[in-house]
Amino acid sequence: MTAAAVALTACSNPIVITNDTPQQTESATATITSVRPSNDKLVNAFDYYLRIDDIRSGYYFTSPSGSWRCVIVPRTWAGCQSSSGTGRIGVTGAPQTVTDDTGHTVVPNSIVVRTQGDPQFAAVPADQVKQPTGTAKTLPFNKILAAAGFRCNAQQETGISCLSEETGKGFTFSNTGVNWQYTDVP
Repeated sequence: MTAAAVALTACSNPIVITNDTPQQTESATATITSVRPSNDKLVNAFDYYLRIDDIRSGYYFTSPSGSWRCVIVPRTWAGCQSSSGTGRIGVTGAPQTVTDDTGHTVVPNSIVVRTQGDPQFAAVPADQVKQPTGTAKTLPFNKILAAAGFRCNAQQETGISCLSEETGKGFTFSNTGVNWQYTDVP
């Protein structure tokens, strides 16, 4: 096994995935459609990319209001959390607690979609979503950031939406609630 593979294997996963979904506003089962998402409103992904070190890198952005910070971790996951730092996700209908991979009860502070699996509420360390240096670039309304197997957009009417391009599963959320489907830019 190469040193890089050993290093990657030894890294712990920073996302706490939940299996608790009964308090969510809708079923976590996403509907997959055969309609391909649009590509006519793409931003230049390079403008959002930050390489931290040989292992960590991401595409960081904030919502136009500045209320949400989000990241696409290449070929791994995409997710968002409140910029307020309150520790809670701040989405109507989010559960008060979720169970992490170790069976502990934790407060959800993010919404994520992985390359595989259903989107869900999760507990993610703030340093995994917040751009580590400088200020994250704003993703303008009705523009799409497509990078490394994911796509995300921000719309004034519906909120932030992200999708795993591999599975077609995603989420759309705002302060008023969550929908377990990707909402494409009109």
